[in-house]
Amino acid sequence: EAREERLADLRSDLEGQRGPYATTVTDDLDGVASTIETSEYTVEGRAAVADALEDFLQTASETLGEAVAVEGRADEVAGEDTGTMVEALEAVTADIEDASLDPDADAEGIATLLEAAESLATAAEDAQVFSDLEKREQLDRQGFYDVLTPKNRTDFPPEWNAIKLYEARGEPGPILTALEMFDSDFMEDNALDALEHLAPAEAYEDVMALAERRNEQPVRILGRIGDERACDTLEDFLGGGDTALEKTTLRALGAIGSEDSAEPVAQRLAADNPDIRSAAARSLGLVGDTRAIDPLADRLAEDDAEAVRASAAWALVQIGTERAHEAVRDYREDRSVLVQAEAEKAAPAGP
Repeated sequence: EAREERLADLRSDLEGQRGPYATTVTDDLDGVASTIETSEYTVEGRAAVADALEDFLQTASETLGEAVAVEGRADEVAGEDTGTMVEALEAVTADIEDASLDPDADAEGIATLLEAAESLATAAEDAQVFSDLEKREQLDRQGFYDVLTPKNRTDFPPEWNAIKLYEARGEPGPILTALEMFDSDFMEDNALDALEHLAPAEAYEDVMALAERRNEQPVRILGRIGDERACDTLEDFLGGGDTALEKTTLRALGAIGSEDSAEPVAQRLAADNPDIRSAAARSLGLVGDTRAIDPLADRLAEDDAEAVRASAAWALVQIGTERAHEAVRDYREDRSVLVQAEAEKAAPAGP
C-alpha cells in the first residue's frame, strides 16, 4: 500500500512537470471572456482591451499558423465593441482546443500562448472601468450633464438642476441614473420627487428597493406606477404599527387597484385607529371589488367615527354597483353632514 501511494505521488509529480498544457491557456481565455462581459469599461478601457486582444490574436496566428483561423478578427475587435471581442475570444479558444496541442511536442508553442493569454488577462483586469472614475465624471461621460446650457443653469448643484430639466422633459432614465449613483439624501429626495411626478414604469425596480426599507415616498410612487407586482410587499406593511406608513400604503394599494388586495385591505377596517379604518375604506373604493360592499356597509352603519363612516359611504359610491348604491342611499338624511354629502352621490333607485 505504501509503494502504491508513493507510485501515485511520483506519477502526479511527473504529470505536473509536463506541459504547460493547452487547457491552461483556454481556461485563462475563458476567464478573460468573463471579465470582458461583466466589466463596464470606459471608452479608454475598451480601447485598451481591444489592443491587447489584437496582440493575442496575432500571437496565436504566428504560433499556430493555419491551426487558428484568426484572419480578419483583429479588424473586428478594433471597433472596441465588447460583444465582438468576446465572440472573437471564444472563437480562438475553440480553435486552440481543436488544435489538440501536445504538452511535450508543442511545449514551446503552448508556453508562448500561455504568456500571451496572461498578458491579455492582465490588460482586461487593469483596463479602466466606470467605477474607477469619480461619480460626476461617470455622469459626465454618460451624457447626464448634456441637458445643461448656459441659459438653463439656474440651480446648484448642477445635478439637481439637471434632474429638474429631465423631469420637465419627461425623461426618467437620467434621473434613475442619478438616483443610483448619488448617496446623499438631498439628491435622493430630489430624484424621488421627479419620479413621483413622472411615475415611469421603468422606475419600478429602483423604487421598490427603496420602498422595501419602509420609506413612504417610494410607496407613494409605487402606487402611482400601478404595477401589481408591488402588492405583496405593500400588504406586508399593513398592521405594522406605523400609522403614517400604513395610510400611505393603503392609498397606494387603492391606486394600484388589484382585486387580490381587497381582502388584506378590508381586514384593516377593524383597525383600532380611525385614520387607518378611513384609509382602508377609501382604498377599497378605489379597488372596486364588490366583495367589499358588506364590510363597508357595516362600517357605515356601526362606526363611531364620522370620518370613517363618510369614507365608507364614498367607497360604496365609487364601487358603483346597484347593490353598493343601495347600501348608501338611506343615509341622505344622516346625522353627519359628510355622510349625507356622499349619500347624495348615489344613483337613484331604478324603477
